[in-house]
Amino acid sequence: MFLPAYWHNDHMKSESEISSVSLRRIHALPTVLVNQIAAGEVVERPASVIKELVENSLDAGASQIDVSVEQGGIKRMQIRDNGSGIYADDLALALSRHATSKLESLEELERISSMGFRGEALPSIASVSRLTMTSSAPGEEQAHSIASDGEIMPAAHPQGTTLEVRDLFYNTPARRKFMRTEKTEFRHIDHLLRRLALSRFDVGFSLTHNRRQIFSLPAVTQTSGNDQRIASLLGQGFVDNALCFEHEAVGLRLRGWVGLPTFSRSQADMQHFFVNGRMVRDKLVTHAIRQAYRDVLFHGRHPAYVLYLELNPVLVDVNVHPTKHEVRFREGRLVHDFLFRTLHQVLADVRPGEQSNTPQLQPAVTADADSGLMPTADFSTAGASQQRFPLNMRESKPAAYRASLQMQRPPRVPLSESESEEQGVPPLGYALAQLHGVYILAQNQDGLIVVDMHAAHERITYERMKIALQESVLKSQPLLVPLSVKVSSREVELAIEQHDWLERLGMEVDQLGDETLVVRSMPVYLQGADPERLLRDLLSDLAMHGSSERIQETINETLGTMACHGSVRANRRLTIEEMNALLRDMERTERSGQCNHGRPTWMAFELAEMDKWFSRGE
Repeated sequence: MFLPAYWHNDHMKSESEISSVSLRRIHALPTVLVNQIAAGEVVERPASVIKELVENSLDAGASQIDVSVEQGGIKRMQIRDNGSGIYADDLALALSRHATSKLESLEELERISSMGFRGEALPSIASVSRLTMTSSAPGEEQAHSIASDGEIMPAAHPQGTTLEVRDLFYNTPARRKFMRTEKTEFRHIDHLLRRLALSRFDVGFSLTHNRRQIFSLPAVTQTSGNDQRIASLLGQGFVDNALCFEHEAVGLRLRGWVGLPTFSRSQADMQHFFVNGRMVRDKLVTHAIRQAYRDVLFHGRHPAYVLYLELNPVLVDVNVHPTKHEVRFREGRLVHDFLFRTLHQVLADVRPGEQSNTPQLQPAVTADADSGLMPTADFSTAGASQQRFPLNMRESKPAAYRASLQMQRPPRVPLSESESEEQGVPPLGYALAQLHGVYILAQNQDGLIVVDMHAAHERITYERMKIALQESVLKSQPLLVPLSVKVSSREVELAIEQHDWLERLGMEVDQLGDETLVVRSMPVYLQGADPERLLRDLLSDLAMHGSSERIQETINETLGTMACHGSVRANRRLTIEEMNALLRDMERTERSGQCNHGRPTWMAFELAEMDKWFSRGE
């Protein structure tokens, strides 16, 4: 076989080279090289060092952690805490591999509650930097210091530990070349320490860069101070536009803040999730949260949240990756459904006039745990029509659009003035006029309400149609010609395992061969959809998450389109009675703050704000 000259010159070894490699004997690697290899897994950049050392401080019970860095941490990093400290006799052992005070048995490994436990961070960091550790433990008269070379010296230091890391990667030039600019490296440190500060409100944090203080956060001793720390780290805007909640069920507890859909972001830069106090990035978690927002988030936007999940440590494996950024849930589907149902209900419970940003979650959730259908809250009083329209799922599209019009209730008779005085002014007030055939102007106790009448009516119609659909069975319609789809053997197994579940969703799928499936019927609401693409997406979701909401999502998209066509159009003149009826429907309907595309349906302008516009009272 002919090979080009460059291949012979650069890619082929001589017989002597091959024989010398094959004759090498197995030998133990030097300790320094072992530590440097471990450092490659744990230490990616200065922020990685900060993470490992600050987590050690948290495990030591510190109530105050001060971080100081120079040149983005490349030149110097110092982490100082007031924790339990390290005894002088243990200092040398602390710099050796797999030495830790946090773990003693396999049973403890299976229920890890500390942030660190591998015993690799300190020796790994010491192998690629000039490290000095000074510590004082309770009962010791003298603090001591140890350097990377192992020499221990007496020192002056209050109870706690200070670690100084200089010249990161000074002895591994190849790694140092991958360091970014000072500004970039510091940005990673700043972002990391803010996330750590979000994980522990009871600990004070400070950050200094090039001798300039970036932030100083005192420890929070009362729950009322949590909002203040959140505002300091994420901005007051997040606090003002977030829902604070707490919910517990099936042995899981979720609490925190979820941003309103109208506070969505162009990037996923304000998403913080913690499992038993540990900050993690998890695809299952991200998917569940995204699904909870799917009906209210504008296309291409990302939700903002700070969430804390607490569960039995036995049910989560944190020993998946050396950096401990990832976790593995033993009951992944249970966790996914719990997150989705909880957040779905939190967002659904927000209606115009909510005086508190702490929605009360109801334990009743209607869903078949094995069906995979989108779980929903109890909609018994969510503005549903008293006269349900039985959806004929075999009708053509125009008939379906006509059906959406029948989901619109006749306008209610507005309250009389005496009744209004007894019950108080409703949250969205009473209509004053219509502006340009598009907006409803209403007055409530606080000021002016402006409603996009089409967007609001679209949401109301959409929610009613979803309720009607949930009360009926997802019927299927046979394909004129069954469609065979080539898939992997694993996907065939999934389809067989989930055959009954797919059938309940109106999709009949059978095995045709070892690597072939056949689609025989589809949900009638999805006439014209691509069966092959839908099946592949369903199987992909099942393989990754153990469940799928693809059919529900696609049907909801169809309902959304129908609701849009069935809602009041721009330039349609409404009477005062009709406008007031729409306002009352909005107050009863879930997610009425956003249309089906995630845009806001109404805005409020307080009287005090309008007074400022015209300099009244000055």
